[in-house]
Parts: sequence; structure tokens; C-alpha cells
Amino acid sequence: MGHSDHLDEYGDAYGAIAEINDEQRWAFGSSFEDPLAGVDVSVPSGVDGDDLAAYCLMLGDDALILSHRLQGWVSWAPELEDDVAIANIALDLLGQARLLLARAGKADGSGRDEDAYAYFRPASEFRNVALVELENGDFGHALARLLVFSTYRLGLLDQLRTSRDPVLAAIAAKGVKEVTYHRDYAARWMLRLGDGTDESHRRAAGGLAAVWPYVPELFVPHPIELRLADAGVGVDPSTLRAEFDSVVEQVLSAATLEFPPEPATSASTPDAVSAPGEGRDGRHTESLTGILDELQGLARAHREATW
Repeated sequence: MGHSDHLDEYGDAYGAIAEINDEQRWAFGSSFEDPLAGVDVSVPSGVDGDDLAAYCLMLGDDALILSHRLQGWVSWAPELEDDVAIANIALDLLGQARLLLARAGKADGSGRDEDAYAYFRPASEFRNVALVELENGDFGHALARLLVFSTYRLGLLDQLRTSRDPVLAAIAAKGVKEVTYHRDYAARWMLRLGDGTDESHRRAAGGLAAVWPYVPELFVPHPIELRLADAGVGVDPSTLRAEFDSVVEQVLSAATLEFPPEPATSASTPDAVSAPGEGRDGRHTESLTGILDELQGLARAHREATW
């Protein structure tokens, strides 16, 4: 069945994307077909294509980089069941990244595919927030980061389901189901750690303290986000903060963990960007360089190779 047949069968972008995405896996050099083939990728009226592309990179890079960090936990989690769970969460985020990066190439008219964006951009062209690129700490750190990110991401995707861009709306509709599980998985583990032994409580609290200085950046609206929110395409992240605080506070209260105080500035963390929101403009921590060395090394050494 061709991609256009997929679209005819389902009658909407979500059905076509979901079917194609469930059948394929993303890997450099695998020669997979365009994940958006057969989907209407025209830019909505009144929307700047470059703005839409940049927005897709913001959301796609968040997913791509955190997926890479989570993959580092495979075989290191406390139990085999958690190795599988974390690997699946990483694959969900990788799938979201693939669709978003492909959408960026359609929106800006460059025709670049997801491999071009993932493997052949320098760190200064990545648009992810600093939270997702931090070095992996212990398991408490990993779960604290996942709880924070997935709570933020779920609120974002929930609002994006009504985006005027049908591709973003379709990606969000599928992503809400995935990220609901991500958040629930992280919340259950934070309860287990926080309300467990003295040592597990200490590690959960330490993880929260380590990631919390990077929380404000999630909710600082970039001018592109504001323009697209006004156009009914994107989401103003500042509107997500109240729900985020409410959900996280409920989890932490049940886990006997204290809600962290708001940092005065992101610079309170030694490896932080100098001000919240700068990751969206391509200014990152040193950690991103190490990630890209791993992520891009093979593709850059054997450019255009397929197998």
C-alpha cells in the first residue's frame, strides 16, 4: 500500500502518520521513505514557513536529545523491566523527533530530511532546551528530569492537538498518548524513591535539586512561539506553568518530597546557559557537544552511506 493510499484509508493526517510511524524505525543510512509522504504539508495561511520550521526544530530537538540521553540508561536501569520501559520511552521521543524534523524541512522549503537535521547541524543550530542535554546522573536524576520534561511536554502537546497546522496537530494527537505514559512512569518511580528508604529519598531529592534550575527555560516564550501562538499554530509555553506546578506538586507531596524553590537565575548552576530561553537561540551547555560527537560521528564519517 502506498503512502497516498494510507491517507485515503484514514482520511486524515493522524491516521496516515500513526500507521507509517508504527511500521518503521529510524536509523541513519536505512533509506526509509519520507515519514510525511502522502500528508498535506502546505504551510497554513498567514504563517511564515521559516517560523514554523524553527518551531518544529525546537520541539523536535527537545525530543531527539532527551531520547539520546535516555538511551544511555539501557542496561543500566535497576531492573530489566525498566531497561525495556526506558528504551520504549526513548523510541517514542525519537519517533516524535523524526516527524517534527521532517516537518521542518517541508515548512521552510529546504527539502531537508530528518537525517540532515539530526546529523549535519552544529550545536549552534540546535534549538533544544538545556534540561534535555544535561549529563546523565544517577537514577534519581533521570526520573526527576523525565517527570519535569514529560509534565511540560504533555501540556504542550495537549494544546497542540488543535493547531491550525494539521501536521503538528496529528503529531500532537499521537504524542499525547505516548507522553501520558512517560509522565506516569516517572511519577510512579518518584513515589517509589521518595517514599522509600532514606537513601532512595535522598537520591530523588538530589535529582530534583539538580534539574530544577533548568525548569524556568521551559516556560520562557520565544518570539517565534508567541507569533505562532497568535496564529493558532503553536503554544505560548508560559500558559503551561500553572498546570505543570500543580501536577508536579501533587506527585512530590505523595512522594514526601519538597517542592523545590524557584531558582533566582539559571546561572546558579555551573554548567547552565547564562539566561533562561537561550537554548532556543542555539546557546547550549558544553554537554551538547559531547552528545553530538556520539550522535553524529558515524553519519559524518560515512556521509550518504546506506545499508
